[in-house]
Formats: sequence, C-alpha cells, structure tokens
Amino acid sequence: MCCLTDCLCSCFVVWPALIGVAAYLIRKYMQGGKFEKQTDETGKVVIVTGSNTGIGKETVLELARRGATVYMACRDKSRAEQARLEVIRETNNQNIFFRELDLASLDSVRKFVDEFKKEQSKLDILINNAGIMLCPHMLTKEGFEMQLGVNHMGHFLLTILLLDLLKKSSPSRIVNVSALAHVDGSINFDDLNSEKSYSPRKAYGQSKLANILFTRELAKRLEGTNVTVNALHPGVVETELSRHVTIFNNPIFSFLISPLIWLIFKTPKNGAQTTLYAALDPDLNGVTGLYFSDCKPKEVSAAAKDANAAKRLWEESEKWTKAK
Repeated sequence: MCCLTDCLCSCFVVWPALIGVAAYLIRKYMQGGKFEKQTDETGKVVIVTGSNTGIGKETVLELARRGATVYMACRDKSRAEQARLEVIRETNNQNIFFRELDLASLDSVRKFVDEFKKEQSKLDILINNAGIMLCPHMLTKEGFEMQLGVNHMGHFLLTILLLDLLKKSSPSRIVNVSALAHVDGSINFDDLNSEKSYSPRKAYGQSKLANILFTRELAKRLEGTNVTVNALHPGVVETELSRHVTIFNNPIFSFLISPLIWLIFKTPKNGAQTTLYAALDPDLNGVTGLYFSDCKPKEVSAAAKDANAAKRLWEESEKWTKAK
C-alpha cells in the first residue's frame, strides 16, 4: 500500500512538472527568431506607421534604444502621445515624435508627407506597419474597402510620396509588414473593392497579398537606386489587431482559450523582431524584393510571385490613389 501511495504521490509531482516544462519549451519555440545584432542607428530618421501599440510600439522602442530619430505615424492622437512619452521615459531618447496619419484618408497621407518634408530632409527607413484585420464591411474616406484601403492603398501612396527622400538618403530601406494570410489571398481584379460581395477573410488575404506584390514590383522599379524594399510576416502575435474577431471579444471564450494564446501567440516584442531584422540587419544591405519570417527569408505563395498581377495592381493603385 505504501509503495502505491508513494507512486501516486510521485505522479502528482512529476507529471505537472513535465507538463510545465513542455509548455515552457513550446512557448519559447513559438516566440520565433530574435534580432540580436547590436547596431547604432544614431542620426537615422525612421517612420513607423501604426506605432502606438503592439509590434509597432515595440519597434519604436528598440529603434529609440539604438539612437534613431523616430516619427510615430498614428491615427489616434491621445494614445500615440501617451506611447511616445512612454518610449522617451524608457529609452531617454528625446528624438521621438508623433505626427498624425490616418491611412483611411488619402488627404491625411498627403498632409502627413507635406509636414514631414518641412521638418526633415532625409528618411533612412520607412516601416509600413499599420494594419486592420477581419473588420466588418467598412469604407475609407475615398470609398475603398477598409482592409485594402488601409493595409495597401494608404501605404502605397505614403511610400510613393516619400520615395524622393528615400532615394536622397540612400542606402535606405522600406519594410512592409504583410502576413502569412497572403497564402490564402487572391487579387480579385473583377471586384477589387469588394462591391459585389464581401468576406472579411478574403478581403484581408487580398490586402496582405497586395503588400507582397507591391513589395516585389517596387523592388524592380527601384533597381539601381540603393533603396531596398522587403516584406515580412511577424508571426501570430497577441495584439489589438484581432479586435474585430468576434470570438475574442467574448469574455468567457477569451478566458477559456487564454492558456492556448499564452502558449502559441508571440508577445508584441517578439513579434517585432523580424521587422527590426528587415530594417536594421547589416547583412541585408542591397537585399531587396524578399519576404521574411522569424528573421529568415521565406518562400511566398505562387500568387505572390505573379509579376503580371503585381504590375496590374500597381497600375490600379496609381489610379485609385492618383499617385505618380
């Protein structure tokens, strides 16, 4: 009887410990690659869109620690100002600025660029980080489907309008935050604006595929300029991006799956690592038109390699945004 009791007691001690160790190892693995190279970004000017929270804010924090001058391009003034002050307190870098940018308004994009050019004569790194995911059917100020409008069209115009400064500041970099969801995406040129039918999932996949097609086409057009452009998948990250996912807004469901989220979702800090890698790694000097995940190059879907679709999307984007 004593042997049986001892065995049971051992099981109650050993198995929870083994489960805990296994959970820790799984979580550590799921946090992905890290950008651990030490770089000095003093004197460099960087724009990060959507940077008052999540991976955008973590990106700004690390850039600030490395001495960069960072412009936080955000829509929400109060939250962005609060985040800016937190970054300054934590890093003691005073060169962190907020400038209003609403990517759902092309007028706001143009105003942001005009004001930025009055303040700065250079731009070393542009990080197109902001995004919206799986939202109900909504339209931007110009009537674009919201996910395509914010995730692609707004960033398309922003990038085009800043190309002169990026070329002037070369070697410089453009970093486009896409997602693995591009694999599920297709560009529906017959209904690009989702006017005939709308699926949040399909519209999101289309917008993330558009990020990569834009990256690849822009890389071709920038050949010889010493301005590089790359896209990336940050991983599955626990951020506010999922705020439109209904099940996550259910407190009971959120409570039940919180252990699973802890286990497999990246923290925002770890979600920012591939962005930092693409923006700062010295080994990527001259590397352009690629797609990264976990701080390594990764293959894209067949649709993302379609050069004709990339060219056509560029032409449509120029028409929609009236960009030259």
